Amino acid sequence: MNKKALSRIATVAAAGALMAGCAAPKQPDPRDPWEGFNRGVYKFNDTVDRAVFKPVAQAYTYVTPEPVRSCVHNIFSNVGDLWSGTNSFLQGRGHDFVNTLGRFLFNTTMGVGGCFDVASANGARKIPNDFGTTLGVWGLGQGPYLVLPFFGSSSVRDGVGLVGDWQGRMHGYMGVSAIDNVPLRNSLWGLEVVDTRASLLNATDTVDRVALDPYSFVRDAYLQRRAAMVNGLRVDDESNLPKYEDDEDEGAAKAKGAPAPAANPATK
Repeated sequence: MNKKALSRIATVAAAGALMAGCAAPKQPDPRDPWEGFNRGVYKFNDTVDRAVFKPVAQAYTYVTPEPVRSCVHNIFSNVGDLWSGTNSFLQGRGHDFVNTLGRFLFNTTMGVGGCFDVASANGARKIPNDFGTTLGVWGLGQGPYLVLPFFGSSSVRDGVGLVGDWQGRMHGYMGVSAIDNVPLRNSLWGLEVVDTRASLLNATDTVDRVALDPYSFVRDAYLQRRAAMVNGLRVDDESNLPKYEDDEDEGAAKAKGAPAPAANPATK
């Protein structure tokens, strides 16, 4: 796909996003006062993703053997632990800092530069962290939910945190940003983006399949996950995700004229 085609897609999608952003919902979620605008940006991101990023990620998974993909993903994840550990330190979470630093050292040495996640295999779970979480631990409220072009789900606080993440990696010599060779650095940045999108293929397919309103599903999952990170809770537990299966079953039952199944009290 050439630059002209990409520019045309982006222009059309952006126009649609602006038009959609003018329509405010009748009953907005208090956490999402800019829902009309956010839905427009979400649609723009989804259009670009389906036209560019998702096909590239699918092609990458098709032509690249699974062991190679796993190695690439683990290396990027291992380098990312340096910034995660730094934020744990800034948050005063010494236990998480020590564990994350231990993960990095263990995977770097025994895991052949991070190619193998031997730390997780031995019970040392990954602790996701970033500067947006650090701001939350320091007491800064998340502010309204915000969907950013290309970056996706965020909030006012996490948007500021993205700037901190970028500066921390640039000036802290962590990750791809520390490489002086520009062509190599840009190639690795591209590979990191493709790897990240490829790791989310199953998740986005699940959202498309089970969510009646993908926008609301992604928003609720994001906000619950971010709250768990600020509060120091596990974020890899499915119980932290919103449950929409009952809503889907109810809608299907109404469409068929049958009574809806009883709701599971555990999901209330």
